[in-house]
Amino acid sequence: MAEEIYPNLFRIKIPLPESPLKYLNSYIIKGGERNLIVDTGLNRKECKTAMMEGLKELDIALETADIFITHLHADHFGLLGELVTPKTMVYFNRPDKELIEHWEGFEPMIAYAAKNGFPEEMLRHALNQHPGFKYGTDWIPALNILNDDDILEVGDYRFNCIMTPGHTEGHTCLYEADKRFLIAGDHILGDITPNIQCWSEDSDPLKDYLESLDKVYPLKVDRVLPGHRRVFENYTQRIDELKHHHDLRLREVTDILVQTSSLSAFDVAAKMTWDIKADSWDDFPVAQKWFATGEALSHLRYLENKKLIYRDKEDPVVYYSATS
Repeated sequence: MAEEIYPNLFRIKIPLPESPLKYLNSYIIKGGERNLIVDTGLNRKECKTAMMEGLKELDIALETADIFITHLHADHFGLLGELVTPKTMVYFNRPDKELIEHWEGFEPMIAYAAKNGFPEEMLRHALNQHPGFKYGTDWIPALNILNDDDILEVGDYRFNCIMTPGHTEGHTCLYEADKRFLIAGDHILGDITPNIQCWSEDSDPLKDYLESLDKVYPLKVDRVLPGHRRVFENYTQRIDELKHHHDLRLREVTDILVQTSSLSAFDVAAKMTWDIKADSWDDFPVAQKWFATGEALSHLRYLENKKLIYRDKEDPVVYYSATS
Protein backbone atom coordinates (compact mmCIF):
# COMPACT_ATOMS: atom_id res chain seq x y z
CA MET A 1 0.00 0.00 0.00
CA ALA A 2 1.34 3.42 -1.00
CA GLU A 3 1.22 6.18 1.64
CA GLU A 4 1.18 9.81 0.48
CA ILE A 5 3.65 11.92 2.47
CA TYR A 6 3.69 15.05 0.27
CA PRO A 7 1.68 15.82 -2.86
CA ASN A 8 2.79 13.25 -5.48
CA LEU A 9 5.40 11.80 -3.11
CA PHE A 10 4.62 8.39 -1.65
CA ARG A 11 6.20 5.74 0.55
CA ILE A 12 5.98 2.02 -0.19
CA LYS A 13 7.09 -0.21 2.67
CA ILE A 14 9.14 -3.00 1.09
CA PRO A 15 9.31 -6.01 3.47
CA LEU A 16 12.72 -7.29 4.56
CA PRO A 17 11.97 -10.82 5.83
CA GLU A 18 14.13 -12.14 8.69
CA SER A 19 15.66 -8.69 9.20
CA PRO A 20 15.37 -6.63 12.41
CA LEU A 21 14.93 -3.62 10.12
CA LYS A 22 11.52 -5.09 9.12
CA TYR A 23 11.10 -3.06 5.93
CA LEU A 24 12.73 -0.59 3.56
CA ASN A 25 11.13 2.77 2.84
CA SER A 26 11.01 3.15 -0.94
CA TYR A 27 9.94 6.67 -1.95
CA ILE A 28 8.02 7.19 -5.18
CA ILE A 29 7.76 10.63 -6.77
CA LYS A 30 5.18 11.13 -9.49
CA GLY A 31 6.48 13.61 -12.03
CA GLY A 32 4.27 13.33 -15.11
CA GLU A 33 6.15 11.83 -18.05
CA ARG A 34 8.95 10.52 -15.83
CA ASN A 35 8.60 9.28 -12.25
CA LEU A 36 11.29 8.44 -9.69
CA ILE A 37 11.81 5.45 -7.39
CA VAL A 38 14.21 6.03 -4.49
CA ASP A 39 15.71 2.70 -3.27
CA THR A 40 14.36 -0.72 -4.15
CA GLY A 41 14.63 -3.52 -1.57
CA LEU A 42 16.30 -6.92 -1.79
CA ASN A 43 16.29 -9.10 -4.88
CA ARG A 44 13.62 -11.44 -3.59
CA LYS A 45 10.01 -12.22 -4.41
CA GLU A 46 8.46 -10.50 -1.38
CA CYS A 47 10.20 -7.21 -2.22
CA LYS A 48 9.29 -7.26 -5.90
CA THR A 49 5.65 -8.10 -5.14
CA ALA A 50 5.34 -5.16 -2.73
CA MET A 51 7.04 -2.80 -5.18
CA MET A 52 4.91 -3.82 -8.17
CA GLU A 53 1.67 -3.68 -6.18
CA GLY A 54 2.56 -0.20 -4.90
CA LEU A 55 3.44 1.07 -8.38
CA LYS A 56 0.21 -0.38 -9.76
CA GLU A 57 -1.78 1.39 -7.05
CA LEU A 58 -0.08 4.65 -8.08
CA ASP A 59 -0.72 3.91 -11.76
CA ILE A 60 3.00 4.00 -12.56
CA ALA A 61 4.40 1.73 -15.28
CA LEU A 62 8.05 0.68 -14.91
CA GLU A 63 8.77 2.14 -18.38
CA THR A 64 8.02 5.62 -16.95
CA ALA A 65 10.17 5.26 -13.82
CA ASP A 66 13.78 6.30 -13.21
CA ILE A 67 15.59 5.08 -10.11
CA PHE A 68 17.82 6.79 -7.54
CA ILE A 69 19.81 4.56 -5.14
CA THR A 70 21.12 6.16 -1.94
CA HIS A 71 23.89 3.58 -1.44
CA LEU A 72 25.07 0.12 -2.44
CA HIS A 73 23.72 -2.07 0.38
CA ALA A 74 21.54 -4.91 -0.90
CA ASP A 75 18.36 -3.81 0.90
CA HIS A 76 18.50 -0.57 -1.11
CA PHE A 77 20.18 -1.77 -4.32
CA GLY A 78 19.35 -5.45 -4.69
CA LEU A 79 16.06 -5.29 -6.60
CA LEU A 80 17.41 -2.77 -9.12
CA GLY A 81 18.05 -5.26 -11.92
CA GLU A 82 14.44 -6.47 -11.74
CA LEU A 83 13.00 -2.96 -12.20
CA VAL A 84 15.13 -1.52 -15.00
CA THR A 85 13.69 -1.18 -18.52
CA PRO A 86 15.44 0.11 -21.67
CA LYS A 87 14.10 3.60 -20.80
CA THR A 88 15.24 3.65 -17.16
CA MET A 89 17.84 6.14 -15.93
CA VAL A 90 19.55 4.82 -12.81
CA TYR A 91 21.20 7.47 -10.62
CA PHE A 92 24.02 6.49 -8.27
CA ASN A 93 27.21 7.80 -6.64
CA ARG A 94 30.78 7.35 -7.84
CA PRO A 95 32.53 5.93 -4.70
CA ASP A 96 30.02 3.10 -4.31
CA LYS A 97 30.10 2.45 -8.07
CA GLU A 98 33.88 2.07 -7.89
CA LEU A 99 33.50 -0.41 -5.02
CA ILE A 100 31.18 -2.49 -7.22
CA GLU A 101 33.63 -2.29 -10.13
CA HIS A 102 36.56 -3.42 -7.97
CA TRP A 103 34.59 -6.03 -6.01
CA GLU A 104 36.73 -9.11 -5.33
CA GLY A 105 34.14 -11.06 -3.36
CA PHE A 106 34.15 -11.52 0.40
CA GLU A 107 37.70 -12.96 0.63
CA PRO A 108 39.51 -9.68 1.43
CA MET A 109 36.93 -8.92 4.13
CA ILE A 110 37.27 -12.41 5.60
CA ALA A 111 41.05 -12.05 5.73
CA TYR A 112 40.77 -8.60 7.34
CA ALA A 113 38.26 -9.86 9.89
CA ALA A 114 40.57 -12.78 10.77
CA LYS A 115 43.44 -10.32 11.26
CA ASN A 116 41.19 -8.55 13.77
CA GLY A 117 40.38 -11.67 15.75
CA PHE A 118 37.19 -12.94 14.09
CA PRO A 119 37.22 -16.77 13.69
CA GLU A 120 37.44 -17.32 9.94
CA GLU A 121 35.15 -20.34 9.57
CA MET A 122 32.50 -18.73 11.74
CA LEU A 123 32.51 -15.69 9.45
CA ARG A 124 32.35 -17.77 6.26
CA HIS A 125 29.17 -19.39 7.53
CA ALA A 126 27.64 -16.01 8.40
CA LEU A 127 28.48 -14.47 5.01
CA ASN A 128 26.90 -17.40 3.16
CA GLN A 129 23.64 -16.47 4.92
CA HIS A 130 24.10 -12.71 4.49
CA PRO A 131 21.27 -10.92 2.60
CA GLY A 132 23.81 -9.11 0.43
CA PHE A 133 25.16 -12.48 -0.69
CA LYS A 134 21.79 -14.21 -1.06
CA TYR A 135 19.61 -11.37 -2.34
CA GLY A 136 21.89 -8.97 -4.20
CA THR A 137 21.22 -7.97 -7.79
CA ASP A 138 21.99 -10.55 -10.49
CA TRP A 139 22.79 -7.84 -13.03
CA ILE A 140 23.96 -4.25 -12.68
CA PRO A 141 22.63 -1.85 -15.34
CA ALA A 142 24.35 1.32 -16.49
CA LEU A 143 24.70 3.72 -13.57
CA ASN A 144 24.45 7.48 -14.14
CA ILE A 145 26.66 9.29 -11.66
CA LEU A 146 25.37 12.19 -9.57
CA ASN A 147 27.92 14.20 -7.61
CA ASP A 148 27.73 16.40 -4.54
CA ASP A 149 25.44 19.43 -5.18
CA ASP A 150 24.04 18.05 -8.44
CA ILE A 151 20.35 18.77 -8.99
CA LEU A 152 17.72 16.12 -9.73
CA GLU A 153 14.31 17.46 -10.81
CA VAL A 154 11.14 15.33 -10.76
CA GLY A 155 7.76 16.98 -11.24
CA ASP A 156 7.35 19.73 -8.65
CA TYR A 157 10.41 18.59 -6.70
CA ARG A 158 13.97 19.88 -7.04
CA PHE A 159 16.45 17.74 -5.13
CA ASN A 160 19.97 18.70 -4.18
CA CYS A 161 22.30 15.67 -3.98
CA ILE A 162 24.30 15.68 -0.76
CA MET A 163 27.07 13.12 -0.39
CA THR A 164 27.21 11.82 3.18
CA PRO A 165 29.96 9.17 3.43
CA GLY A 166 30.11 7.01 6.55
CA HIS A 167 27.50 4.25 6.30
CA THR A 168 29.06 3.62 2.86
CA GLU A 169 31.78 5.59 1.08
CA GLY A 170 29.38 7.23 -1.35
CA HIS A 171 26.08 7.38 0.55
CA THR A 172 23.98 10.23 -0.89
CA CYS A 173 20.89 12.02 0.46
CA LEU A 174 18.33 14.09 -1.46
CA TYR A 175 17.44 17.51 -0.02
CA GLU A 176 14.37 19.48 -1.07
CA ALA A 177 15.16 23.01 0.12
CA ASP A 178 11.84 24.70 -0.77
CA LYS A 179 9.73 22.01 0.89
CA ARG A 180 12.26 21.50 3.69
CA PHE A 181 12.63 17.73 3.78
CA LEU A 182 15.51 15.27 3.47
CA ILE A 183 15.38 11.81 1.91
CA ALA A 184 18.07 10.47 4.21
CA GLY A 185 18.68 6.83 3.21
CA ASP A 186 20.59 5.25 6.10
CA HIS A 187 22.46 8.43 7.07
CA ILE A 188 19.96 9.52 9.75
CA LEU A 189 17.46 7.03 11.20
CA GLY A 190 14.87 7.91 13.84
CA ASP A 191 14.71 4.81 16.05
CA ILE A 192 18.04 3.08 15.50
CA THR A 193 21.63 4.16 14.91
CA PRO A 194 23.03 3.60 11.40
CA ASN A 195 25.62 0.83 11.33
CA ILE A 196 29.12 2.26 10.80
CA GLN A 197 31.55 -0.57 10.03
CA CYS A 198 35.23 -0.56 9.14
CA TRP A 199 36.58 -3.41 7.00
CA SER A 200 39.71 -1.96 5.43
CA GLU A 201 43.03 -0.60 6.64
CA ASP A 202 42.87 2.70 4.76
CA SER A 203 39.45 4.01 5.82
CA ASP A 204 38.07 5.90 8.83
CA PRO A 205 34.30 5.56 8.34
CA LEU A 206 33.33 6.93 11.76
CA LYS A 207 35.30 10.12 11.09
CA ASP A 208 33.55 10.35 7.70
CA TYR A 209 30.16 9.74 9.31
CA LEU A 210 30.56 12.37 12.04
CA GLU A 211 31.74 14.91 9.45
CA SER A 212 28.72 14.05 7.28
CA LEU A 213 26.40 14.68 10.24
CA ASP A 214 28.05 18.09 10.70
CA LYS A 215 27.70 18.75 6.96
CA VAL A 216 23.91 18.31 6.93
CA TYR A 217 23.25 19.86 10.36
CA PRO A 218 22.71 23.44 9.06
CA LEU A 219 20.08 22.36 6.49
CA LYS A 220 16.57 23.67 7.12
CA VAL A 221 14.69 20.38 7.49
CA ASP A 222 11.17 20.01 8.87
CA ARG A 223 10.86 16.29 8.12
CA VAL A 224 13.25 13.39 7.56
CA LEU A 225 12.29 10.57 5.18
CA PRO A 226 14.67 7.77 6.26
CA GLY A 227 15.47 4.44 4.63
CA HIS A 228 13.96 2.46 7.51
CA ARG A 229 11.33 2.81 10.21
CA ARG A 230 9.28 5.95 10.79
CA VAL A 231 9.32 9.37 9.14
CA PHE A 232 10.30 11.91 11.82
CA GLU A 233 10.65 15.65 12.46
CA ASN A 234 13.17 16.31 15.26
CA TYR A 235 16.02 16.75 12.77
CA THR A 236 18.82 18.55 14.63
CA GLN A 237 17.88 16.86 17.91
CA ARG A 238 18.30 13.47 16.25
CA ILE A 239 21.70 14.44 14.82
CA ASP A 240 22.78 15.55 18.30
CA GLU A 241 21.59 12.20 19.69
CA LEU A 242 23.57 10.25 17.06
CA LYS A 243 26.74 12.23 17.78
CA HIS A 244 26.26 11.71 21.53
CA HIS A 245 25.77 7.97 20.94
CA HIS A 246 29.16 7.73 19.23
CA ASP A 247 30.82 9.86 21.93
CA LEU A 248 29.59 7.34 24.49
CA ARG A 249 30.77 4.46 22.29
CA LEU A 250 34.25 5.97 21.95
CA ARG A 251 34.47 6.38 25.71
CA GLU A 252 33.29 2.81 26.24
CA VAL A 253 35.92 1.40 23.87
CA THR A 254 38.64 3.49 25.54
CA ASP A 255 37.55 2.34 29.02
CA ILE A 256 37.59 -1.31 27.90
CA LEU A 257 41.20 -0.94 26.73
CA VAL A 258 42.19 0.93 29.90
CA GLN A 259 40.78 -1.89 32.03
CA THR A 260 42.09 -4.76 29.86
CA SER A 261 44.93 -3.90 27.54
CA SER A 262 45.94 -5.76 24.40
CA LEU A 263 42.59 -6.79 22.89
CA SER A 264 41.60 -7.55 19.31
CA ALA A 265 38.61 -5.83 17.71
CA PHE A 266 36.65 -9.08 18.17
CA ASP A 267 37.56 -9.07 21.90
CA VAL A 268 36.54 -5.41 22.24
CA ALA A 269 33.20 -6.06 20.53
CA ALA A 270 32.57 -8.93 22.99
CA LYS A 271 32.93 -6.49 25.91
CA MET A 272 30.82 -3.65 24.45
CA THR A 273 27.14 -3.22 25.30
CA TRP A 274 24.69 -4.15 22.55
CA ASP A 275 20.94 -3.77 22.23
CA ILE A 276 20.28 -7.39 21.33
CA LYS A 277 18.32 -10.17 23.04
CA ALA A 278 21.15 -12.49 24.07
CA ASP A 279 22.42 -13.49 27.50
CA SER A 280 26.07 -13.31 26.51
CA TRP A 281 28.43 -12.73 23.57
CA ASP A 282 28.54 -16.48 23.00
CA ASP A 283 24.78 -16.42 22.37
CA PHE A 284 24.97 -13.69 19.70
CA PRO A 285 24.03 -14.86 16.19
CA VAL A 286 27.19 -14.96 14.08
CA ALA A 287 25.88 -12.22 11.74
CA GLN A 288 25.40 -9.92 14.76
CA LYS A 289 28.95 -10.67 15.92
CA TRP A 290 30.13 -9.63 12.47
CA PHE A 291 28.20 -6.33 12.57
CA ALA A 292 29.42 -5.70 16.12
CA THR A 293 33.06 -6.34 15.23
CA GLY A 294 32.84 -4.01 12.23
CA GLU A 295 31.32 -1.36 14.48
CA ALA A 296 34.03 -1.89 17.11
CA LEU A 297 36.67 -1.56 14.37
CA SER A 298 35.26 1.78 13.20
CA HIS A 299 35.58 3.17 16.72
CA LEU A 300 39.04 1.67 17.22
CA ARG A 301 40.22 3.19 13.92
CA TYR A 302 38.89 6.62 14.93
CA LEU A 303 40.62 6.43 18.32
CA GLU A 304 43.84 5.14 16.76
CA ASN A 305 43.97 8.03 14.30
CA LYS A 306 43.40 10.41 17.22
CA LYS A 307 46.37 8.68 18.94
CA LEU A 308 44.20 7.76 21.95
CA ILE A 309 44.95 4.06 21.46
CA TYR A 310 47.76 2.18 19.72
CA ARG A 311 48.55 -1.25 18.28
CA ASP A 312 50.84 -3.23 20.50
CA LYS A 313 50.81 -6.35 18.30
CA GLU A 314 50.07 -6.89 14.62
CA ASP A 315 51.04 -10.43 13.69
CA PRO A 316 49.05 -12.51 13.06
CA VAL A 317 46.22 -10.62 14.84
CA VAL A 318 46.05 -6.88 15.59
CA TYR A 319 45.80 -6.06 19.30
CA TYR A 320 45.05 -2.62 20.73
CA SER A 321 45.89 -0.88 24.00
CA ALA A 322 45.01 2.53 25.40
CA THR A 323 47.71 5.20 25.48
CA SER A 324 48.76 6.16 28.99
